[in-house]
Amino acid sequence: MHEFGAAFATAFRLITALDPDLVRIVGLSLRVSLTAVALSALIGLPLGAAVAAFRFPGRRAVTLLLNTAMGLPPVVIGLIVYLILSRSGPLGVLGLLFTPTAMIVAQTVLIVPIIAALTRQVAEDLLEEYEDLLRVMGAGPLTTLITLLSEARWSLLTTVLAGFGRASAEVGAVMIVGGNIDRVTRVMTTAIALETSKGDLPLALGLGVILMALSLTVNLAAALVREARRA
Repeated sequence: MHEFGAAFATAFRLITALDPDLVRIVGLSLRVSLTAVALSALIGLPLGAAVAAFRFPGRRAVTLLLNTAMGLPPVVIGLIVYLILSRSGPLGVLGLLFTPTAMIVAQTVLIVPIIAALTRQVAEDLLEEYEDLLRVMGAGPLTTLITLLSEARWSLLTTVLAGFGRASAEVGAVMIVGGNIDRVTRVMTTAIALETSKGDLPLALGLGVILMALSLTVNLAAALVREARRA
């Protein structure tokens, strides 16, 4: 029990002293996750709204695919991205494997279905209210998409926050494509797994505290968005 308490004390000293290794790992984690979420939002928001608003052949199949992709194990996505980016893969010539870019790609592939599927549901619910008005106005495809995304912006912000929470907690996919290389691709989740296996509890606990604080912040932000929407 004394060793556990000492490890916690050391962990908080690392945080308050802004330990360089800890700061580097947290910074890379935020850069990778925020970039992946931004790309996922750019792809997933209009994709989900389009699936909800338009009738086209294979629409049900696309909806089923998005819902299925939401539940894919991250390690499977990591394996797929690894095969694509490996030297023998179609994009191996780019040399992206075991780089932060590969981790961003993996997280983007992981988050796009989540954002798109949730956006589709929000847009479908909103379309029941606005469909007649849009038809009377003679709104085209682009106007319809912009209207749905604009009117649902608060709900979609919560969706994006959920995507960020998923990205920041990911470990399997980023470890496969990033390799958990020190000072190159080591992020909070992979560092916690490594440091725990090495017995370096202070650093693992310090990163764990920051990750929990980040998760709490995201959930608090989502709650505030919901409250602002009701006001």
